[in-house]
Amino acid sequence: MITEELFRSDSYLRECEATVVAVNALGGIVLDRSVFYPTGGGQPGDCGVLVLGDGGEVRIATTLKGDGGENVVHVPQEGTVVPEPGDRLIARLDWERRYNHMRMHTCLHLLCAVVPHGVTGGKIGAAKSSLDFDIGDATLDKQAIGLAINELIAADHPVGARWISDAELDANPDLVRTMSVRPPSGSGQVRLLEIPGVDLQPCGGTHLARTGEIGPIRIGKIENKGKRNRRVNIIFDDA
Repeated sequence: MITEELFRSDSYLRECEATVVAVNALGGIVLDRSVFYPTGGGQPGDCGVLVLGDGGEVRIATTLKGDGGENVVHVPQEGTVVPEPGDRLIARLDWERRYNHMRMHTCLHLLCAVVPHGVTGGKIGAAKSSLDFDIGDATLDKQAIGLAINELIAADHPVGARWISDAELDANPDLVRTMSVRPPSGSGQVRLLEIPGVDLQPCGGTHLARTGEIGPIRIGKIENKGKRNRRVNIIFDDA
């Protein structure tokens, strides 16, 4: 049975009722549906709790994609007694951490729009995030990048998602900004993150509804990661 990924259609869901489908050999818990985002695309897997019918809690340390990618696997903290297949429970996120990941992930799309170079890597954190760019012979202006991103945040652009076919993606290769990793395909459709007039590219992560929710940011270090590569770090301005 494939896990129903509720976060794909509504990233603001904080909890859901679910049934335990299986517990794998390593103790990972598979549910029939989940609000927990599994590690992928530079975004960490969600953590939180599974609230059992008797009120007990199973603390989830992280969330991963299972073998084959069909299921979401909730990884409990060591020493936790896991539920049994068939048990009903409530899956509840560590919402503050997830929401900060949503703010950061959405902000990285703005960074990608402001810095017009291929992306060679990225990392999302609750307090600091970064993208690596292949800039060639160009130079990056830290102050100008920060100003441009904060202007896009203040403009409060809507953020949405839509789906295209694998064939449409193949016919529009410029949609793919990541140079080292191709977006997942083969299922017949690919999810696009769209900020109209600002950014459009394949992305399966969780995002905000509007850019204004990000709040002010500042650019941290711009690190030299090789002859052509530069890492641009982003920090919340209230951090």
